[in-house]
Amino acid sequence: MSSATSLICYREADVAHLTVERANEPRVWQHLAYLDSQSHFSDALKDAAQFGIRYVLVGIPEDIGPRANCGLGGATQGWQAFLKRFLNIASNQFLDASKILLLGEVDCRDLQQAADQLTNQGKDLQQLRELCELVDQRVAEVLSAIFSAGLEPLVIGGGHNNAYGILKGLHRAKQTQVNAINCDPHADFRSREGRHSGNSFSYAYHEGILSQYHVIGLHEQKNNQAIISGLCDAGATFNSYQELYVRRTTNLTQACERALQRFNSKLPLGIEVDVDCISGMPVSAFTNCGMSVSDVEHFVHLGASQKQAAYLHLCEAAPGNHANGLAQGMNEAGQVLSALVCSYLQARQARHLVP
Repeated sequence: MSSATSLICYREADVAHLTVERANEPRVWQHLAYLDSQSHFSDALKDAAQFGIRYVLVGIPEDIGPRANCGLGGATQGWQAFLKRFLNIASNQFLDASKILLLGEVDCRDLQQAADQLTNQGKDLQQLRELCELVDQRVAEVLSAIFSAGLEPLVIGGGHNNAYGILKGLHRAKQTQVNAINCDPHADFRSREGRHSGNSFSYAYHEGILSQYHVIGLHEQKNNQAIISGLCDAGATFNSYQELYVRRTTNLTQACERALQRFNSKLPLGIEVDVDCISGMPVSAFTNCGMSVSDVEHFVHLGASQKQAAYLHLCEAAPGNHANGLAQGMNEAGQVLSALVCSYLQARQARHLVP
């Protein structure tokens, strides 16, 4: 393929080791499409759209951003955990897999190898943040081509640093500002001190990419005052975890619907989920004081039901951080990530059926 040097493009053979088969039980992997490797990357994406493809699965196997935010590693494995589970779920009347393209992964191998030699202290921390900027560039390149083809990406894996590259790619492709709704205990609106997983939205806002921004489930004890003040100064809004689940002054459905109604419906909408919002999830920042999987599925459903929804981003799953080991972490992370992707796809499919 003559373009997109930042992409490892998959063929069916590349995921065959992850799939299982059973007679008379069609699985998702048996209905997915793959990109024509003989064509120019952007042309192949446009051709796929003309042939009826609507959704693109793309992975980002890196943990540079979380470590550059002084956090734990392990987010490299979220994409593989997702694939192993999602490829083998049933393809039936509830989920039409024929409109999904399994693209591949953003190539972070060299950057990850360099990051693996670094700590998150002193001069090493600055180098991690410089590597994170290079990840940004690659993510923006790949995602811009996907958006330019009129396709909707479902981006899985890596840290929440990748929200910036996705937003930048969407902004570049559509030549407009972008809105985002984020289910996350952290606002990721830290100071612009060098790129990492904690400041994607502050960078996007200050560069004129991000227009309206709302956080669902922001934890009142996990965001410093500078972050909260920065959100308010940017005109961003939030519903806190305590508001929703402790004081219960509003409920999740009402909070999401009110936020979405405030957004300018003419701008594309990004749906962001940092899965460390989920209690017990193996992630970069573990919590027992979080949301249920079903609540986050509902959040995704409400966002994807909006006409202007442009993408889904699921990040920060770190299967190796599970208390019972990697195998259990891969199983649980894969199950949750697959459920959230299905919530998005089913809501989008239902919307396309509406005249």
